[in-house]
Amino acid sequence: MIRKRSLIRRGAAVAAAGTAALVLAACGGSGDSATGHNGHPATSASTSASASQGQHNAADTAFAQGMIPHHRQAVEMAGLAPSRAESTEVKKLAEQIEKAQDPEIKTLSGWLTSWGEEVPADGTMDHSAHSAGAMMTAQEMDQLGKASGTAFDTAFMQMMIKHHEGAVAMAKTEKTEGSFPGAKKMADAIITSQTAEITRMNDLLGKS
Repeated sequence: MIRKRSLIRRGAAVAAAGTAALVLAACGGSGDSATGHNGHPATSASTSASASQGQHNAADTAFAQGMIPHHRQAVEMAGLAPSRAESTEVKKLAEQIEKAQDPEIKTLSGWLTSWGEEVPADGTMDHSAHSAGAMMTAQEMDQLGKASGTAFDTAFMQMMIKHHEGAVAMAKTEKTEGSFPGAKKMADAIITSQTAEITRMNDLLGKS
């Protein structure tokens, strides 16, 4: 009888332990699930993904989508200088512009892709920038492509000053209205570098 009671007690203890284990497992599963949705590890991963995509707003998107075709045109203009410019200063300036803006095109495109936004296709133009006088018309680009020597130097600098002024205006809008840190930092760099280049070109044109 005593042995029977002992077996019953042992069985009850095992059952209780099994029940406790199931409860703990259920809690653990619930905890893992919560972690997957609301806990720190999953939230951190989600936050990292969100951060890589960018805590951006509409102004950041507009800045990137507008600056890509704008930069592409500047790089196209700069690419004409080695074979058409006469001034060594103009050739150096064109090289500087190309080296600065080509990597920025890649960075801007990467941001748009990570944000799930459309990257402007080659050959597209930002019409808002064009209407504001920031980009050259097809006719102006054709004229520049046909110029050479000092005529090219003058036309290139006059057009690039206008082009840079448009970029600076776009960058100032980004600094005021944007929220993505990287884009605001790039905008600041564009304002600094292109304002300096405008001054340099005006000096070369004898307008200072």
